Amino acid sequence: MTTSPRWRSVLTPAALAAALAAAALTSAGTAGAQNHTTPPPHPAKPAHPAHTATPAQPAHPVKPGHPGSPAKPAHPGKPATPHYPAKPAHPGKPAYPVHPAKPAHPVKPDYPVKPAHPVKPDYPAKPVHPAKPDYPAKPVKPAIPAKPELPSKPVLPEKPAHPAKPALPAKPELPAKPALPAKPALPEKPVKPALPAKPELPAKPALPAKPELPAKPAYPVKPALPEKPALPAKPALPAKPELPAKPALPTKPELPAKPALPAKPALPEKPSLPAKPALPSKPELPAKPALPAKPAMPSKPELPSKPALPAKPELPAKPALPSKPELPSKPALPTKPELPAKPQLPSKPAIPTKPELPSKPAIPTKPELPSKPAIPSKPELPSKPAIPTKPELPSKPAIPTKPELPSKPAIPTKPELPSKPAIPSKPELPSKPAIPSKPELPSKPSIPSKPELPSKPELPSKPSMPSKPDHPKHEKEKDW
Repeated sequence: MTTSPRWRSVLTPAALAAALAAAALTSAGTAGAQNHTTPPPHPAKPAHPAHTATPAQPAHPVKPGHPGSPAKPAHPGKPATPHYPAKPAHPGKPAYPVHPAKPAHPVKPDYPVKPAHPVKPDYPAKPVHPAKPDYPAKPVKPAIPAKPELPSKPVLPEKPAHPAKPALPAKPELPAKPALPAKPALPEKPVKPALPAKPELPAKPALPAKPELPAKPAYPVKPALPEKPALPAKPALPAKPELPAKPALPTKPELPAKPALPAKPALPEKPSLPAKPALPSKPELPAKPALPAKPAMPSKPELPSKPALPAKPELPAKPALPSKPELPSKPALPTKPELPAKPQLPSKPAIPTKPELPSKPAIPTKPELPSKPAIPSKPELPSKPAIPTKPELPSKPAIPTKPELPSKPAIPTKPELPSKPAIPSKPELPSKPAIPSKPELPSKPSIPSKPELPSKPELPSKPSMPSKPDHPKHEKEKDW
């Protein structure tokens, strides 16, 4: 509920009485409307089949012991928040001016009477169409022969029962966790008194001047490197001699003609599963002629020896660099705490061997299908008779033009409403005080890792339950 002056000025005793009367009427109408329709009786549920006995489930193994976590440090208390200054009072809105009585609208003039439409002439009667001739009868298709019956499938032997799985070993017990220390009680919050006026902030004090930094030591001056001597000019290389022309390759000799292959024997007719006849032996191919020897390539001329390059002058010795300061030794790292010993996991039971499945019986061969009769050729259809031409329709008479409507009178203008007063501006709110920063929480010790749990045994599969029957009345009752 609000306490603004706008809520008090808008609601009046007459408006409150009208709202209460409308709420009573709507509640009485809705309450009476609920008793008009009563749902039909619910049909009886169908008989449910009895539940089958579920196999016994193996007991869950006991979890191993968990190492205890170290104690947590005490939580520091929060600082008290400062009080906010009081907000200034909001000025009330001015009252709206009393609306003057609206002037009466002028009476609209009567519309003139519309003239009556002329009577349309009657259309002439359409001529009767001639009757179409009958289509010739279609030829009868021959009957399809019946398919032979398929052989029955053989009965498969029953599978042997699987052996029962052994029970899993018990898990080791976890050690009890230590009790956490009790948290300190929060201080009682003081009752907020009336906020005083915000005092003026003191002037910011002048900061002290920054101290002068000590002068950095001067680095030693690097000695100047001596100038490198100029290298002597390289002598020009002699011109390379031209290579001799490549000799032409000899022509390839012609290969002898291959002998003709013997004629293949006629293949016998294919029985159900005949053995393949032995293939005739391949004729021996003649030996390939030896290729002629390649001619020897001419020897390349010897290149002239390169002139010796002059010796490089020796570079002057570099000046020695100043010695680097020794690095400080690293501090020794603290020793790590010993981790708790992990509990030994129990050994897993051996998996039983699966029984061998019996061999499947041979599938019988399907009987040969009878040959289909030849489909007779379709008889030629007789030519359709020519459709008689339709008679021409008579021309429609011309529709007379409608008379023009009279012009409407102009609507008079409405009077102007008075302008609303301007809303006063709100005063600025005082700035909130800065909230002090919270103290940092102490770092929590690391929790030791939990031991690995053994895997759960697989549960036997439950038998499938029969589904409830569908009934059309069940769906209709959802929409009540």
